[in-house]
Amino acid sequence: MSAYIGATWKAGAGQVKSAPRQFEHLEHKRTEAISVPMIADGDITGYVVAQFIYLIDPEALKQMSVPPDVFITDEAFRKLYVDKVDFNHLEKYDVAALTKDLVKRVNQRLGGDIIKDVLVEQFNYVPKQDISK
Repeated sequence: MSAYIGATWKAGAGQVKSAPRQFEHLEHKRTEAISVPMIADGDITGYVVAQFIYLIDPEALKQMSVPPDVFITDEAFRKLYVDKVDFNHLEKYDVAALTKDLVKRVNQRLGGDIIKDVLVEQFNYVPKQDISK
């Protein structure tokens, strides 16, 4: 999975221009990695390991009593668990839709336009047979 995202990401790397002005005043924070079990026919087939970076206004962050990380990882876990990612057909999973949905859901829970963007730091699949006992 990480190779697929890396190849897709690298394909557009030469087209990068300067960052839009709207992101200049934002702070970026990294969530903890989450491990989401993938279940098929009642058995765990493996785990999705994901970690995200989010962009937030520093002033909004200072006003929060609970860090937004917990909401982002909670929403990501719920979404990935329900989506049941098919790792035999990765081209079908829309990572951009995932991050857009995370922004929307977290902002709904926080009651405002707090999170400006969510980026993927890590998104890997570990099959059950690759996990040492």
